[in-house]
Amino acid sequence: MFKKMFGKSEPQSKKLEIVSPITGEYVAIEDIPDPVFAQKMMGEGFGIKPTEGIVVAPISGEVVNVFPTKHAIGIKAENGVELLIHVGLETVAMKGAGFKTHIGQGDIVQKGDTLLEFDIALIEKEASSIISPVIITNSDVLSEIKFENQTLLTKGETPIMTVEMK
Repeated sequence: MFKKMFGKSEPQSKKLEIVSPITGEYVAIEDIPDPVFAQKMMGEGFGIKPTEGIVVAPISGEVVNVFPTKHAIGIKAENGVELLIHVGLETVAMKGAGFKTHIGQGDIVQKGDTLLEFDIALIEKEASSIISPVIITNSDVLSEIKFENQTLLTKGETPIMTVEMK
C-alpha cells in the first residue's frame, strides 16, 4: 500500500511472453514478402497469415499508437518492450476501410483483450498481402529472444516468443 502511495512499485520482470495476437499460420520474419519487415529493419518478430479477422493483445500494456488508418497498433509492456501489430502489407493505402478498432491510444489492455477487427477478404483484394507482421520495435534493448516452434496459432493463447530485457 505504501509503495503505491509514494510512487514505488514492484520491479517489473525482465522476461515477457508474447502470444499470438491473431489466429492463423505462423510465418517466419524472413518469409514476410516485404523487405522492411523481412530484413528486420523495424526489429525482430514474426508474421501471421490470418484465418480470422480479429486482433487481440499479445501482451498486457499500454496502447501507445493506433494508426489513423487503423491497420497498425503499438503496445508497450510495463517492462518496456514495444510491440507493433501491422495487419497486412500495404494496408495503409486502404485508409481504414475494412478495419474497426476497439481501443484507443492511452488505453491499458490485458493479454487477450480485443484490439481490432478486420476484413480478410477486403485486404486480400486491396492490399499486397494479408500476412501480418508482429514486430518488437525496440529489439535493441533485448538480451534474449526465444521463439517457440509453432505452426498453427490461436489468438490470445499460443505462445510465440519469450524475450528478455537487458
